Amino acid sequence: MVFSSTLFLFLFLPIFFIFYFIAPSRLKNKVILLFSFLFYQWGAPTFVYLLLLITFIDFFIVQKMDQSIGKQRKQLLILSLLLNIGLLSYFKYANFFIENTNAILTAAGFKNIAWTHVVLPIGISFFAFETLTYAIDVYRRVHKPLKSVLDYYTYILLFPKLIAGPIVRFHEIADQISDRSTQDTFENRMIGFQRFVIGLAKKILIANVMATVADASFNASTTSIGAYNAWLGIIAYSFQIYFDFSGYSDIAIGIALMLGYRLKENFDNPYSSSNITVFWRKWHISLSSWLRDYIYIPLGGNRKGAFNTPTMCDDVQRTWSRICWPGIGAC
Repeated sequence: MVFSSTLFLFLFLPIFFIFYFIAPSRLKNKVILLFSFLFYQWGAPTFVYLLLLITFIDFFIVQKMDQSIGKQRKQLLILSLLLNIGLLSYFKYANFFIENTNAILTAAGFKNIAWTHVVLPIGISFFAFETLTYAIDVYRRVHKPLKSVLDYYTYILLFPKLIAGPIVRFHEIADQISDRSTQDTFENRMIGFQRFVIGLAKKILIANVMATVADASFNASTTSIGAYNAWLGIIAYSFQIYFDFSGYSDIAIGIALMLGYRLKENFDNPYSSSNITVFWRKWHISLSSWLRDYIYIPLGGNRKGAFNTPTMCDDVQRTWSRICWPGIGAC
């Protein structure tokens, strides 16, 4: 179910808002969780139950980790990371591994491995990023873990950001899950609705139109396309991918704001960047900053790696965490 579909716009979203706004405050998160489950089940009817199981197990691993110290604390962090990275790796790379293994076996004259092709579930990367963020933030003592598994499900399954982001860090949204009274205002709902409409316009009026032009150029014969149509296709595709992704981010941010959740911006006029470094910082901001703060800096950043830098508490990160060798930890 995509945000620009008639099913989402004229059936799912109106029904959701009716139930959400008539529900008392204590039940609003449960309404969000129920409809988020239905939203995801529509696109991944089988995987959603595995996701619920993995999330349930991970919740209690992190709860136990928060109550532990020393070696056991690190062991539980590693267990949580392996659980979520293993799930992501299986769905992302199992087919690739088996296909290449079979190619080697065939070349060597051996029998191929029997294999059922793995279907990649929608939103699996965003699910993994946010479960990893949860475990690492709790391990770093940036924020206490959620008290209820239903709240954890709400954080993971929140449907506006589930499929296309932006990636939400746990410590940035944790307090909003339990109490959004200061942000759940009429003004924010109107601002969120305006953002939702802008995002929808980006997707339908620009991205979809550009996609038609780009597809026509890319599907044309290389002998007949010509330089003009080739450049037209390239330019159209550039605008298509930006307005498609940016539009989805705007829709997610807008719907979330109508519910009282404030998500971070994901794009900042990347095509106006003066160089590729600036472009990387402005394109899919939630992903690039996540990779920087949860992978690049913990592994040493530009300081020749974690194994050559036993202690690397970064001044920039001191406001919310301190990172030490072997990569993910607290000083």
